[in-house]
Amino acid sequence: MKNWRVLNQNLNLFNEAEVKALLDEEIAGQRRSTFLKRLHQRYCTLRANRERAEIFSAAAKMSGN
Repeated sequence: MKNWRVLNQNLNLFNEAEVKALLDEEIAGQRRSTFLKRLHQRYCTLRANRERAEIFSAAAKMSGN
């Protein structure tokens, strides 16, 4: 991501793997703290949503629903 405006305009378009790749790239590259914080926030949100869906899916399978 070139600048803050581009990051914020596009961040919601990326999936979990893409956000993780952006986060890793920022860590290896410029290490801008505001970018790292925002990317990590988005990554954690996407990861939590995926994990929650997996938990509910497993629980539904166990209850026979």
